[in-house]
Amino acid sequence: MLADPAFRTDPFDPIKYIPIGSDPRTYLSLGLTIRERFESVSFRLTPVIPDDYLLDRVQLHADLHVGPYVRVFTQLVDARAPGKTLVGPADQDRLDLEQTFVEVTVPAKQGVFKISVGRQEPQLDLQRFADIRDGPNVRQPFDSASVDYTSKDWRVVAFYSRPVDTRDQEPFDDRSSSDFTITGARVERHNVGPGTLSVFATQLRDDNAFYLAASGHERRNVFDVRYAGRATGWDWDVEGMAQWGHVEEKTVRAWGVGALFGYTWESQPWSPRVGLQFDAASGTADPSGDTLGTFNPLFPSGFYELLAGYPGYANFMHLKSSAMVHPTRKLSALVTAALLWRETTADAVYLLPAIPVTGTAGRGSAYSGAYAQIRLDWTISPHLAGAVDAEYFAHSESLHQAGARDGYFIGVELRFGF
Repeated sequence: MLADPAFRTDPFDPIKYIPIGSDPRTYLSLGLTIRERFESVSFRLTPVIPDDYLLDRVQLHADLHVGPYVRVFTQLVDARAPGKTLVGPADQDRLDLEQTFVEVTVPAKQGVFKISVGRQEPQLDLQRFADIRDGPNVRQPFDSASVDYTSKDWRVVAFYSRPVDTRDQEPFDDRSSSDFTITGARVERHNVGPGTLSVFATQLRDDNAFYLAASGHERRNVFDVRYAGRATGWDWDVEGMAQWGHVEEKTVRAWGVGALFGYTWESQPWSPRVGLQFDAASGTADPSGDTLGTFNPLFPSGFYELLAGYPGYANFMHLKSSAMVHPTRKLSALVTAALLWRETTADAVYLLPAIPVTGTAGRGSAYSGAYAQIRLDWTISPHLAGAVDAEYFAHSESLHQAGARDGYFIGVELRFGF
């Protein structure tokens, strides 16, 4: 579209479309994203400790299109966490290669094939169990190869991928390893009634897996079914995942489910929406037995639950109600309240992605606590957006005995991009 000068109305359009040669389909597009985020944490849930810090992230990309069939994409990232007491792989990655891949489009009689090879951020599913981790400061790329076929209402993706390990010792030191691979496929079918049905099947192979009840070589098979859609004011998102395989000598038998339902009064002022969410994931009922029941949430999205990283999507049950309004077209306000339990008290309470809380395994009651959340999102301009997220946690007596402390999480974010 930007090949036509009449559509170049934005100040950044001259660098979003830089023609190369006489073919308008051969061009270079440059882009920049800057995210500044302040977080304040007062609740304690080891390893989460009270802290106040900044998260800075700058991403710069170059997107080269060579005719209609070849694309070469490269993106650099510099993510820092000044002032953060405990800095982990999801917090800081100073000057590294976030993505670089080649994508070839091959037209077919009934659809289109896209073949991609390189470091990229594929959407393995739709964020509940496998996301690119945009909530934390460092996103999760994969060194991967994929074939994507689209035809009318169908989409089929087959892939081989290795999660990239953030190292942050020196520039450009991130690496992936054949010790940790994910291989599988996803099939989507749009217009199944008023929604989209997707099926996701894969195998996770991790030679250095660690769980409270097992560690070592992991071979975990995953089968996931999801149905989401909307009709006459209602919206829904229902998903279930089964996992089986082994970690060393232990047999894996795990499951996870999630369901979102909501209703929006679209014709009313502020378009109010009320929603109900339920999630559950298995834990290990007998740590000394032959079965590992702890659910592996793969690469969950912090946006799906809470950016504070609690609860994690393992050994839990989660019931949340919500209400959202849009005072203006560019401003939304969300209020939620939730209750939390453990699926089994023999296993731990978990933080995202699957980090056990110290002193909780095999102790205390199933009830874990409650939380409330207020979130505001504001589109300030086409290139600038802001958000404020405030959460308060009231932990159970069992967690208090394990050293937890009630308190809040506050995040204030500004994002600029083109």
